Amino acid sequence: MDLSTTYMGLQLRNPLVASPSPLSHTVDGVRRLADAGVGAVVLHSLFEEELREQAALDARIVDRPAESFPEALSYFPEQADEDAGPRRYLSLIERAAATVEIPVIASLNGTTPEGWTDYARAMQDAGAAAIELNIYYVPGDTRVSGRDVEQRHIDVLQRVKQAVSVPVAVKLAPYFSSIGEIALRLDQAGADGLVLFNRFLQPDVDPETFALLSTVVLSTPGDGLLPRTWIALLHGRVGASLAATTGVEDATDVVKCLLAGADVVMSTSALLRHGPQHASVLLDGLATWMRRKGFSSADDLRGLLAVPPGGDESTHERSLYVSALRAANASAYGHW
Repeated sequence: MDLSTTYMGLQLRNPLVASPSPLSHTVDGVRRLADAGVGAVVLHSLFEEELREQAALDARIVDRPAESFPEALSYFPEQADEDAGPRRYLSLIERAAATVEIPVIASLNGTTPEGWTDYARAMQDAGAAAIELNIYYVPGDTRVSGRDVEQRHIDVLQRVKQAVSVPVAVKLAPYFSSIGEIALRLDQAGADGLVLFNRFLQPDVDPETFALLSTVVLSTPGDGLLPRTWIALLHGRVGASLAATTGVEDATDVVKCLLAGADVVMSTSALLRHGPQHASVLLDGLATWMRRKGFSSADDLRGLLAVPPGGDESTHERSLYVSALRAANASAYGHW
C-alpha cells in the first residue's frame, strides 16, 4: 500500500499532516507526532506581534542609557536572548528538524506585509522545509474594500517568496467574496500551496457579566464540508498544492478530502482530543478503506470526485444545492 504523496514539492510518506497546535510547541511533541506516523508537521504559529515585541526589546537594549558599560552594548543580555519568543521559535525549528525525518513546516501568523521577510528567511536557515503564511486579518474597518483585503494577501506572499527559496503556502479564510479568484491570484503570485480553510476566532457574549468571551472551539466533522467543496472546485485549476484542514476527525474524513482533490489532509482538533497516537488510527483506517476499494496508492483516488476541469462550476454547485434541498423536502414530507 503506497500512501506517499507530494506536497509543495516535498516528498511525504503519507498525506496526513499535523497542523498547528499546542502539540507542536516542543521538540518532544513534534517527535510524538512523527512517531505516530504523520507525513509532516506544521509548527505552532509565530505571531507578528511577537516579532514587533522582540524588535522593540532589541531597540531598547541597544539604546540603553549612557551610564551603561560601553562593552555591554555589543551583546544582548542572556536572559533576553533565552526568553525571546522569536529566538525560541527558531531554536525549535532547528532542533525539531534535526530530530525527526519528516518535513517540519514553520508557520507565520500576521496581518501586514512588513516584518515578515527577515524571519521567513531565518526560519528557512533554521531548517524549515517550508513556510505556511497564516494571514489572520479581520477587516473590522468598514472603509476597507474587499480588493484591499485580497491585495494584502498577495503583497505578503510576494514579499516572503522573494526572501526564501523553500515552498510557501497560504492559509486562507473562507470569507472572500470569490474564493476561486483569490485562489487563482495567489497561485499566479507564486503560492506553492493553499490551505483551506483557516478558522477565525468568533467571540461569544456572556449576558450575565456583559463581557465578550474569547474561546477556542475544536472543529467537528461537519466543518469539513466547506473546505472539501472548494478543493473539489480548485483541483486541476491551480498549480498550487491543496491542503484540506478543519473537520478531520476520522479516517472517513481523510478519504473524503482525498477524493475531493486534496494533496494533503491536515488535522488539529482530532489529535488534540485523542492524542498524537490518533494519527496512526487515521492512517490505518485510510489504508483499510483503500484495500477494501481496490486502491493501491493515494494518488489513485485523489480528485476522483473533483469537479471536472472545463465544466461549468457554478452550474455544478447550483445543481447540488437544488438536489440537496429537494431531497431534504422529500424527507420532511415523508415524515408528515
